[in-house]
Amino acid sequence: MSATESSMDVLEVRLLAAHDTGDVATLVMLYLEAADRAAAGYHIEKECFFLTHAWIFALEIGDPLADILRARLARNGRV
Repeated sequence: MSATESSMDVLEVRLLAAHDTGDVATLVMLYLEAADRAAAGYHIEKECFFLTHAWIFALEIGDPLADILRARLARNGRV
């Protein structure tokens, strides 16, 4: 297993834990982290998938990051 795969496994565990506890603020940040990792690997579909989740959760809690996430989705032709 590569270091990248291992760090993604850790991220997945953290995402699942945040879902289990309903920690929406953490979900925003973790989905953004996943989107950034996907973007670094030039995986636009994965990036936008994770950005959409981060955006929806940010909207749910009124996080000002929602505007930035929406703009990033728009740059990728998703909104």
